Order: sequence, then C-alpha cells, then structure tokens
Amino acid sequence: MNRTLYWYCILCIVSASAFAQQSTTTISGQILDKETNEPIVYASIYIKDLAIGTTSNEEGYFTFYVPKGQEDASIIVSMIGYESIEKKAHTFSDHQKIILSSKVNSLDEVVITSTKKKALTAKDIIKKAYKSIKNNYPNQPYILEGFVRDLQNEDDQYVEYLECAAKLYYKGYTKQIEPSVELVEVRTSQIAEKHPWNANEERKNSIMDLIEDDFIRFDYGPIRAKKGWNYEIESILPYNKRYVYKIIGIDKPFQKAILYIDTETFAFVKMELTRSAINNRSWRRKFTNGALQVYYNVIFEYQEYKGKMYLKYQKEEDTWKIFKGLESQKLLFIKKPKKELFINKIITDNVAQYPFTRNMKISTSIENQARPYNQEFWSTYNAPQQTEKESKIIEELKKIN
Repeated sequence: MNRTLYWYCILCIVSASAFAQQSTTTISGQILDKETNEPIVYASIYIKDLAIGTTSNEEGYFTFYVPKGQEDASIIVSMIGYESIEKKAHTFSDHQKIILSSKVNSLDEVVITSTKKKALTAKDIIKKAYKSIKNNYPNQPYILEGFVRDLQNEDDQYVEYLECAAKLYYKGYTKQIEPSVELVEVRTSQIAEKHPWNANEERKNSIMDLIEDDFIRFDYGPIRAKKGWNYEIESILPYNKRYVYKIIGIDKPFQKAILYIDTETFAFVKMELTRSAINNRSWRRKFTNGALQVYYNVIFEYQEYKGKMYLKYQKEEDTWKIFKGLESQKLLFIKKPKKELFINKIITDNVAQYPFTRNMKISTSIENQARPYNQEFWSTYNAPQQTEKESKIIEELKKIN
C-alpha cells in the first residue's frame, strides 16, 4: 500500500469514529459502595423506560453511549442490595464516582404472607415464583442484543480470550429451544496453543455453550423446589425501589443455590447455582474422554421491561480435571472455561421487522466466523470496559501469537 492510500484509510477510520461519537452522548464513571468504597461489580446503567444500557466491570467502571436524542433521558444505576439512583444523562460528569448505599432489611420490615395471611416459608416462596413464571416471563418472540466474553485457562495459563457482539432471537419462554443467533462483530480473538486433548474433544462454539443452559426455558434446576432441596430466607434486599427475597438453597452433597425473588411479583430476579465435587467425587461420572467436572457455577440475572422479565446477564464458569482416559488416574491438565453474556438492548416491538439474520454456524468456532475488525461499530457499542487484568491477558496472548 502506498503512503497516500495508507493515510487516506487512516483518515477514513478516524472520521468514521468521530462521526459515531457525535451521534451519542458518552457518560462514564465508577460505581462504589458507600460504606466500604469498594467497586460494585456488574451494576446496571440504563435509560429509564427503555431497554438500552450497559454494565459496570469487575473494577466498577463503565462507559455508556447514550443514543442521540436521549440527552435529557433519566439514567438509572442499580444493583441488587443497593438503593438505586436516577440522574439525567447530561448531568453526568466525565469519570464520575457514583456512590450506592446498601441496606439490608430484617424480615419484619416486609410482609411475607400468602393470600390466606399465613406466613410463607422459603420453599413456599420458591413454589409461588415457579407457578408465576407464566405471568412474569414473555411468551411472545423478542430479540436480545448483547456482548459475549469467553475466557479460558489451562493449568493457570490463559489460552483464549474472545469477545463478540450478537443478537439472540427468542421464541416465548414455553418454547423449549435455544434462540437463533446472529453473530454481529468480533472485537477480540486471541487464542494460544491449547493442550492437544482439545483437538477432538472441545466444544467449538462458546455462544452455544451459554444459551443451552436456561433454568426458566428448559424447566430445571433449583427453581422447581424438588425433593432434596432445602431452602432458607437469608435476608430481604432493596432493588429498583422494590424488594427481593434472598433465599439460600442446599441440595446435599454437591449443590448450593442463591435465589433472588421479587416480593411483589414473585419473579425470579437472579439465580445462582454452584456444584462442587467432594474428594474427586462428582455429581457426574467421569466422561469416556477422561473429563471430570469438579466445579460448576452458573448465574442468570433478569431485568424488568414492560412488565416482563428479560435476561440481563449470564455467566457459566467450570473447572474440569482432564485425565488420560475413563479408567485412568493420570491427570493431563486442568481447564477452567468462563463465559459471560451481557445484554445491552431488548427488542419487543415489531420484532419481525427488526434487522436480524440468523448466520451463526453452531458447529464452528466464533473466531472462524469473524469478519475484519469494525472500528466504527465498536466505537459506540455498549460493552463492559476491559479491566486492567483483562487487558494484560490480551497482551500476553498477543505476545504468544
């Protein structure tokens, strides 16, 4: 490429980025706990009455690109366990510190009664929330736009860091099928050489790994309050000017759940399930390929929009011990995949007319479907900021490659 053409290309990229920045109002800052001054991780920052927003990162930092025309819109900052705040978009200062106050209520501050004025137990609340799913979750098609991060570690060495934007087309919650997926853009794709075991055994598509797990859609997990599960109300917490029950569930010996349930609608607001092996005795038998799952953690967090609950955040994190084979005790390596999905936009109106193309090949890795990096797209895309740790991981992977 000659020098004139090179500088022309650079000018085009810079001009496109500048135009994109002018079409949005950018607000940024760090969200902190008032009492401890510690960062609040994965807090929601969104436009009031609109399903457009972003999430703070693991250091509490965020950047939110507010669409043109919404400069006077009210921005809500919220997190379970904290009093939410509301500010006009134009009143935010650059890199502002936003302080949220936590408040834990004793059980007698919120009425916990059924229609018969009988006190509800933790298990009663779970059962009521389960029966209320049909009222609280959408049964019409909708689209979620979001950001996916896939981070993988082998023997304490990072071997993969992938980031991409995707659209997910869902049928109603009663349709027990995964959403259709449009892979929009890939921002980061850094992959080092992995253990040879992965060549034939690794799942190829990280988005599919996420969307195949869904307690509400596929009707399983601690939400069903089946025999073996014991529940206890731990506390009642503020959230979005309402309250949620925080309920701990135990299914011995391997499973523990934390469920946050709206005290008014009985909607599941957040669910976390952890499974841990004990002395290499897992809830699963060792697979024929030698893989033994010794830790599993999944989180689903929802947000209310137009009276229904939609996914806001999902995480799946595992630890696998990989042995030479089914009967072998020879440990080859330990792998720790971590996948996250951050929703930044919900589309419920005119879904059939909304731009969507099902293009993701589920049996092909995301990086092998990536187009060239799109600077203009990412310059105003609402994704969690990269933390210092994440940036270092990417740089280390670049050096390897």
